[in-house]
Amino acid sequence: MRLLTLLIASTMFAVPAFAQKSQSSSNPNAVQIQGNTEIKADQKNVTAVAVGEGNVAKNTAGAIKGGTQIQGNTKIKASQKNATAVAVGKNNTAANEAGVIGGK
Repeated sequence: MRLLTLLIASTMFAVPAFAQKSQSSSNPNAVQIQGNTEIKADQKNVTAVAVGEGNVAKNTAGAIKGGTQIQGNTKIKASQKNATAVAVGKNNTAANEAGVIGGK
């Protein structure tokens, strides 16, 4: 009887350890997702212009960027219309980001 009780108790503690496989990465910019992910994105008439040295201009719709960990189901619906991002000059940044998770 004690052997059966010990076997059942050890099984109860061992089951959660095997319940979910996790991923790890040494890259701090990695994206880790556990669960279902659905992304629906739409962009129309978008413009991104970067003028000068080291500038960034971007239009992003529906994205999961680096350094993000998501557990569970994720649904992103993003839409942009007539969006413009312009960066002029040194070390400037301009961005239109709809439905973006994580990142800078």
